Amino acid sequence: MSISIPGIDVDSGRGSGLHVPAGQGVTRWFSGDVYTVRLQAAQTGGSIGIVEASVPPGGGPVPHTHADQEETFYLLSGELEFLDGERTFTATTGDIVHIPRMVRHRFKNVGLHTTKLLFIYTPGGAEGLFVEGGDEPRPGVQVDNWGPERFDERMLGLFHKYGVEAV
Repeated sequence: MSISIPGIDVDSGRGSGLHVPAGQGVTRWFSGDVYTVRLQAAQTGGSIGIVEASVPPGGGPVPHTHADQEETFYLLSGELEFLDGERTFTATTGDIVHIPRMVRHRFKNVGLHTTKLLFIYTPGGAEGLFVEGGDEPRPGVQVDNWGPERFDERMLGLFHKYGVEAV
């Protein structure tokens, strides 16, 4: 069986796993960060979604919650300041941070270099926000930071669709 998802060439035989080759995925710019959705819920029967992220200094989302997903972060390189509920701490290369559903969280790159990390959504689904709401990247151009004007009715509708609430 072949799964058809734009930007991803994935082969799955009956009763077999998935193989997503390096470099495959849907890349979007989202609020000043670069996100590549490597594995979508549609590919896994909804069980998981995985996003590879590059977060420049100063980057990261506003505090938010997820109604339907737990979110686990694995830092591949760099450092991020995390908000977990009311607690703030710094995570560095190799650290894992797990956020249960409905817990207010955010991260911010307070370092000097771009941080690379994975987001793992269980069950999958929230990654669709980036695919639908993000901007197409433009080669050779720096990612745009978003101002409050980007969080219009359309974007707020996508937040609602994917169970994300800015808090």
